[in-house]
Amino acid sequence: MIYLRLFYEFFKAGLFAVGGGLATLPFLQDISDSTGWFTHGQLADMVAVSESTPGPIGVNMATYCGMTTAGIPGALAAVFGVILPPFIMMILVTFFYTFISTNPYVRLFIGGMQMGVCAMLLDVVLGLFNGVRKMNNIFYYIMVVLCFLVVCLSKLSVFYLALLCIAVAIVKTLMIKIKVEHRNLYH
Repeated sequence: MIYLRLFYEFFKAGLFAVGGGLATLPFLQDISDSTGWFTHGQLADMVAVSESTPGPIGVNMATYCGMTTAGIPGALAAVFGVILPPFIMMILVTFFYTFISTNPYVRLFIGGMQMGVCAMLLDVVLGLFNGVRKMNNIFYYIMVVLCFLVVCLSKLSVFYLALLCIAVAIVKTLMIKIKVEHRNLYH
């Protein structure tokens, strides 16, 4: 049954994707590979849509994937799966806060989890960059570097940066279209 599978796959993502929604990307790549519900290209689209809509990115991606895979019940199953583990963890952390906050082993565990999340995010970034590299266009390389610099050196919201990138892509597409029409007109 696809709804149980959606719940299970996103439950795993919610359970192990510590550090925020982007930490779910390696799990989503695994879901893509193991189920065929979506391609890696569609996953990149999912990330773009999820980043540009309000709300937590992990929940947005679960909604997007569940909806495209099995409609509204699929979206509900995926969202419930991805939010249940952090919900349970927060209840446990709240209950055991005094013990957890002072325990050196727990601190080491959390530090280890942070290193793992960093490694997973780096893997995702390299995978996304491979998509840019395959386009083999200097314009995209320049856009990646400029966006990175803007994020690092300014306080510009990622939302506005995404809007700016969309505007640049639209202008670039229109320029290509005009160039092709111009060439066809005079040849």
